[in-house]
Parts: sequence; C-alpha cells; structure tokens
Amino acid sequence: MKVQYRLDSNSSLTEDQKKMLEDVEAKPVAYDEECPPLTEDQLERFHRVAENNRANRRKQTVTLRLSPQALNRAKSLGKGYTSVLSRILEDVLRDSSMVEKYL
Repeated sequence: MKVQYRLDSNSSLTEDQKKMLEDVEAKPVAYDEECPPLTEDQLERFHRVAENNRANRRKQTVTLRLSPQALNRAKSLGKGYTSVLSRILEDVLRDSSMVEKYL
C-alpha cells in the first residue's frame, strides 16, 4: 500500500507528524524484482552524485547594496525574505530581455 503525505517545509513538525515518521522508519523495506537492494558500488556512486549536486546548490554569501526602499519592501515579505530575493534574481537573470532592461 502506497501512502503519500505532504509536509510544509516552512513550519515545524507536529507531534503526530514526528510519530508518523518514526513509525515509517521502523517498518522493513520490501525489495522485489523491480526494486532490488542497491549494491555497495551503486550506493557509492549515488553518494558521489548527491554530494556534487549538493555542492552545486550550496548558496554563497555576498554583499549587496540595496536602496532603503528595496530593503524595506523585501523585509516586508517576512521571514526568509533573502531566499525570496535569491529566487527573484535567478528568474530575472534567466531572462535575457529582463537583464537588458536594467543594464
């Protein structure tokens, strides 16, 4: 039986959610012909790929000068406003016409 449950990454886990995760962790893994256990070599390769992906996603600290108006507007977005600013920059920088508009 497959059960899906979506967690909100912006809020803390409730006691019920913690209990549910502990219960799932205690259950055995059921392997079959479509999903056999991974070999040590496969696990090592997955680990290397995951580490490379993590390094590519790691955020870097930079100093950025913003106008007081822009900073106040960003802070008005609430907790996590720096992540929101990062996503806005990523979207704008992907669009060459938007970049040209501000050059």
